[in-house]
Amino acid sequence: MSMINTVTGPINAEQLGKTLIHEHFIFGYPGFQGDVTLGAFNEEAALEEAITIARHMQSFGVQTVVDPTPNECGRNPIFLKKIAEATGLQIICATGYYYEGEGATPYFKFRQALGTAEEEIYEMFKKELTEGIAGTGIKPGVIKLASSKDEITEYEKMFFRAGARIQQETGAVILTHTQEGTMGPEQVRLLIENGADPGKIIIGHMCGNTDPEYHKQVLDQGVRIGFDRFGIQGMVGAPFDQERVQTLLPLLNAGYEDQILLAHDTVNIWLGRPPVMPEQAAKIMENWQPGHIFTNILPQLRENGVSETQIDKMLGGNAVGLFKGSAVKVIS
Repeated sequence: MSMINTVTGPINAEQLGKTLIHEHFIFGYPGFQGDVTLGAFNEEAALEEAITIARHMQSFGVQTVVDPTPNECGRNPIFLKKIAEATGLQIICATGYYYEGEGATPYFKFRQALGTAEEEIYEMFKKELTEGIAGTGIKPGVIKLASSKDEITEYEKMFFRAGARIQQETGAVILTHTQEGTMGPEQVRLLIENGADPGKIIIGHMCGNTDPEYHKQVLDQGVRIGFDRFGIQGMVGAPFDQERVQTLLPLLNAGYEDQILLAHDTVNIWLGRPPVMPEQAAKIMENWQPGHIFTNILPQLRENGVSETQIDKMLGGNAVGLFKGSAVKVIS
């Protein structure tokens, strides 16, 4: 049986149920730790809010959420475990680091200059995946990797190589961040060249790219992709949801329904002070919440002829295949 580590212990892949493949209960850009005077973390209030959010997800039948918050962006497995224990929601956390432009780079860049960083990254992945995070005993269920817009930097390549290496030993799923939907094909090639199993790879945020032919370059390498930023519009280079839908439909019509998973990439609680958006941006982003797909996007898909079978795959069945490592049929 394919077992998956959640924050409350291992489950069988068949127990995943309806799954959101990419959401963040709490997240902070590196540097939030220095804003504690005005942005202190109130765990009691945050937990109450997070439990409400989890129950909102469950009201749509969601049973599992993958929270791939990078290590340096406020990942908190104990907090996630408290949410899971209070609600019964199955939460899968990650081991990994963010892309160079928005991550906490000095630590491993210094060690990169010393020539030790890549081996140390591998050791970090191995320790967390096999023994647990920082003495908690909570084991991640995915490896989080990320690259920059239009390039995979030398800094980022260290994490990709270490991630591919440890995946061969542990069988863990690799989940990636693409910046604005770029470098998807290159991420796949780099991972496969270093021994990663394409059946256990999901290339995230590909819905940042609105060219179906570009998506096919990724999909035809036998991996899965995330249309996982529904609700993020007009900011950070993101297209509008209608463009995402119009990109998704031809992929489904072409037979790629077994390789696509859906989510929102929500940040539900910000660490540090929450950002204050300009009024126009806030209006555009008003649907960036974890019920948006169910209330707004699925009706559009159904109106365009997408079947319930296809929807069920993108919100569950394909997650089972991903965590089992099931190979996908490459369309010729």
